[in-house]
Amino acid sequence: MGKQEKNSVYNYRDPHLLPYSFAKTNSILIGEDDNGYTLCMGPDANRDMIPEVLRVFGSIEDIKNFSEEEYNDLLSTIYSNRNLQDDIDMSMADKKDEDLDSILEGVEKSADLLGGDDDAPVIRLLNSLLGESVRSGASDIHLEPFEDCVKARLRIDGILTELASLSPKLAPYLVSRIKVMARLDIAEKRVPQDGRLSLTLGGKAYDVRVSTLPIRYGERVVMRLLDTESAKLELADLGLEPNTLKRFQNALSEPNGIILVTGPTGSGKTTTLYAGLSLLNDQTRNIMTVEDPVEYALPGISQTQVNSKVGMTFSNGLRSILRQDPDVVMVGEIRDRETAEMAVQASLTGHLVLSTVHTNSAVSAVTRLVDMGIERYLLASSLKAILAQRLVRKLCSNCKIEIEPTPSFLTQMNVDVENAKMACKPVGCVDCQNTGYRGRTAIYELVTVTDEIREMIQNGASEQEINEVAFKDHATLADNGRELILSGTTTVEEIMRVSKLRDYSDASL
Repeated sequence: MGKQEKNSVYNYRDPHLLPYSFAKTNSILIGEDDNGYTLCMGPDANRDMIPEVLRVFGSIEDIKNFSEEEYNDLLSTIYSNRNLQDDIDMSMADKKDEDLDSILEGVEKSADLLGGDDDAPVIRLLNSLLGESVRSGASDIHLEPFEDCVKARLRIDGILTELASLSPKLAPYLVSRIKVMARLDIAEKRVPQDGRLSLTLGGKAYDVRVSTLPIRYGERVVMRLLDTESAKLELADLGLEPNTLKRFQNALSEPNGIILVTGPTGSGKTTTLYAGLSLLNDQTRNIMTVEDPVEYALPGISQTQVNSKVGMTFSNGLRSILRQDPDVVMVGEIRDRETAEMAVQASLTGHLVLSTVHTNSAVSAVTRLVDMGIERYLLASSLKAILAQRLVRKLCSNCKIEIEPTPSFLTQMNVDVENAKMACKPVGCVDCQNTGYRGRTAIYELVTVTDEIREMIQNGASEQEINEVAFKDHATLADNGRELILSGTTTVEEIMRVSKLRDYSDASL
């Protein structure tokens, strides 16, 4: 199916005359656009039901056949695109006669949310919130109770956006429903709780990480939506520049040593490490991880969850893993001296160790580990590569407009007028929810620890001195950001938002 035709699929409206369960079971649904009704069928369509569908709808303008993947996408898109405000208004209605048990009845833990027949307003509202979140590509759902309302906000492309403001009376019911689905203690409201739940939406599987926190007006809930398809990403899918990709793959082919991925929370570090593990997972290596929490299940890899309540910390988990004859070890994060020392010792005894550190640049990871108490000569011997990354929003391809850069802008970008490609600015449309941005990509910088850099680390060279050597012939975060700006992929403001790079602080279009 061509790109234009596939886009038209998502423009269908649901006439709401066919139940979701019928459309899913029989692989037949009706889509509506400006030209009328279209009969949409999957590869396993029950053609015996077509006459009945035609009898109900009467005039059908077109008939289209879809692959299984295309049909499931269409099913999810049409039936999850419900009118959220209708569910909100229904939930606001006075329900004094309903008790908590009747409200909390409904969808089982792993049931398909779109297939539920229960009309309990809180259940329908929560399902609608989840459906809207998935449709919008949100990574997190925030439910925040205040004195006069409950705010529902979505984090889309790294930015929080308010979705709805609900009655404060709904707060305990919504929280209780979420706790039931995540198998948390609904009676315990004084301490934070963490849990998980699995759901499917139109045939697509999601893991949802749930966190509750007692605050002044009730319990605050954050749900992180984890698309299980993201765990199947390969390094080539992450947007690494070809030279950086090749160098990173070479580092992963090392038999031992430490490979670090750095950046702030939410910059995609875990996804990068998972992609690296997928490259190494050829069934000839024993690969083990210790994570907090385990975000995605990786086939063929043993994954351990940190549990501080029973003393299962990163350092204790790593110590136990090393008794399991591993070849490759992933430590979710190096947070303290003990974990850092264990990682260094593991790398020096023949293991390849992958981990993350929260630093602003690749080279500053060296300073961070030294500050933790790791000897420089040990770091020099064990470090193989450090990758720093950030996620930046991409301009919406439907509404961005190309503009002519000013001479001062090109000077700040260190680009000659003759070599200037283009620059674009955001506008805003329906597709990007009037933000001007849609989707995200990444910028990277990679430090490969060469003999020269190894000697500099051991001799106590400054970050600036190491940077000059490391990026003499390779791209920095600023270089990657400049390429995205000049190719019309993102904007100066977006690069500055995620990286605070001083290189572009005076740039103006």
